[in-house]
Amino acid sequence: MQSGAELVVLGLDPGSRVTGYGFVRERSGVLELMAAGVVRTGWDTDFCRRLGTIYTAVAKLIGQHAPVEAAVENVFVSKNAGTALKLGQARGAALAACSVAGLPVFSYEPTIIKKSLVGTGRAEKSQVAFMVGRVLACRETFAVDATDALAAAVCHLNQRRLTRLCGAR
Repeated sequence: MQSGAELVVLGLDPGSRVTGYGFVRERSGVLELMAAGVVRTGWDTDFCRRLGTIYTAVAKLIGQHAPVEAAVENVFVSKNAGTALKLGQARGAALAACSVAGLPVFSYEPTIIKKSLVGTGRAEKSQVAFMVGRVLACRETFAVDATDALAAAVCHLNQRRLTRLCGAR
């Protein structure tokens, strides 16, 4: 754990073309937005280069913001096997950066993340974005991938709190 009752979590929403990231700090039960954005790999770039871009960018962000844990959205499996494979590889590049930095990584299904924030696993992206803004007390609008990454971080912090409360019994 970091200084005092402070914890910084990196949320990731991996994609082969756009990877969302978000850093959320928890201090004494209060969540605070630190940073959020996206890593764009380029549409015309060789796929291996895109994976390298994801790894390098996530590693740099980890160095800048010093999280102690990471929360990653699991890959949504579509009907297109090729797309699912590329998403899995992008996720692997992001996870490798976390692993090299020594971060424990926690994975969450998209439905669990949505349920944690909105109350239903079938929530619309706009509902998730609205709740992320409310929970983090920010009015800033982010790219969808960054909002999803922030949602993963918030979900993880909620899960940590619940686990601590249930374990305290």
